Amino acid sequence: MPTPLPQPYLVAASSQAAALIGLDQASLAEQSTLDILAGNAIPDQAQPLSAVYSGHQFGVWAGQLGDGRAILLGEVPTEHGPIELQLKGAGLTPYSRMGDGRAVLRSSIREFLCSEAMAALGIPTSRALAVAGSDQGVVRETIETSAVVLRMAPTFIRFGSFEHWFYRNQPEQLKTLADYVIARFYPQLRDAANPYAALLEAVTRRTAELMAHWQAVGFMHGVMNTDNMSILGETIDYGPFGFMEAFDSNHICNHSDSQGRYSYGNQPQIGHWNCYALGQALLPLIGEVETAQAALDVYQPVFAAKIDALLRAKLGFTTAQDDDRDLLDAMFGMLHDNHPDFTLFFRRLGNLQVDADTSEEGNAHPDAPLRDLFIDRAAFDAWALRYRARLRQENSIDSLRKAAMDAVNPKYVLRNYLAQVAIEKAQQKDFTEVARLLKVLQRPFDEQPEHEAYAALPPDWASHLEVSCSS
Repeated sequence: MPTPLPQPYLVAASSQAAALIGLDQASLAEQSTLDILAGNAIPDQAQPLSAVYSGHQFGVWAGQLGDGRAILLGEVPTEHGPIELQLKGAGLTPYSRMGDGRAVLRSSIREFLCSEAMAALGIPTSRALAVAGSDQGVVRETIETSAVVLRMAPTFIRFGSFEHWFYRNQPEQLKTLADYVIARFYPQLRDAANPYAALLEAVTRRTAELMAHWQAVGFMHGVMNTDNMSILGETIDYGPFGFMEAFDSNHICNHSDSQGRYSYGNQPQIGHWNCYALGQALLPLIGEVETAQAALDVYQPVFAAKIDALLRAKLGFTTAQDDDRDLLDAMFGMLHDNHPDFTLFFRRLGNLQVDADTSEEGNAHPDAPLRDLFIDRAAFDAWALRYRARLRQENSIDSLRKAAMDAVNPKYVLRNYLAQVAIEKAQQKDFTEVARLLKVLQRPFDEQPEHEAYAALPPDWASHLEVSCSS
């Protein structure tokens, strides 16, 4: 059962997430809703539980883990299928280990905002309904105030859920879990020649596509342990995440990741590694190693096809050409060498005009807003020459291409410093910035001239921000 949160107050709520389960704005404001959000009451018919799972953490087998501070209330039927409601930070569970079962306001706001931001970006993700706060203190590096976030997903079953039963040598429970997941979330696989191999292939495909989405938008999860990987290929368990700013393919967003295992550049291969861990766990059900291997072999081609399609869209291409990969590789090499802001680069690229006169220098240069992001302007000019030639191959029209590019290249992402500003105000009981930032992030592709400052280059102090696994 949830542990009540003393004198709770509503920090933030997402009306868009609420609509998914039939709640309106008025319902969110009711005291009875706040009591549920804070863990002070449970809904009628709810039977709270916490799930056991195990996992590999930073590549090392960690044994039994489980929902140390997450409590599942139950599920709500919707027109798109049932959605589970889960409280995160609602107190001790059987799997809290040495922890207190609580979450801090800081990490709760970050998870809330990023869940909704990712959904608006069109990336598969769990959702966040609301954050309830309290003045109750919890000890982390310092004493912070506690909070509970209510998050939503069709299921929170993860790769580590299967690993748990495999490593405990309990094949009956492993089969029960696999049969449930197939029947509930992959019913089309029930009649496959080998349903468990088909499940592994389906999850591998979804994971590969999710990694492509992350790479294309510059998102870094930070803790890609197998217990943080959704069996549905959704982004779950937002901890020390980050969105790429000054581009560096080796960037590590998690201060706790001293070896850089989960750096931006490593994410695709770690996604594949995690699928292998799932395949190992499913092997008693699949049978032959070769059958499992065949299911896992889809990862690389699926990832490659998806990332190429996403990048072509980001560059405004309407066709695929044989030498596109060379152009993309040259682009990422240029980005890595010059460290321009990732989000601003792609957004401003949409303003490039195919037939502009690029002989001007300085502020008069037609590419100046984009070009000025680069230290080596000559390197950008050389790449832009190739890019313009590629656009001419398909007779690209500037206005149509810009509209298409603006629809896939966000202007607004959840930069760490924006979250930090909102958090610091919330810690002073001013929740207006959280609400304002949420509204901006729910329309990431719109210009929103009144919120132009949220799309600017981060201030110097932002480079000193660190996020870790401490929350």
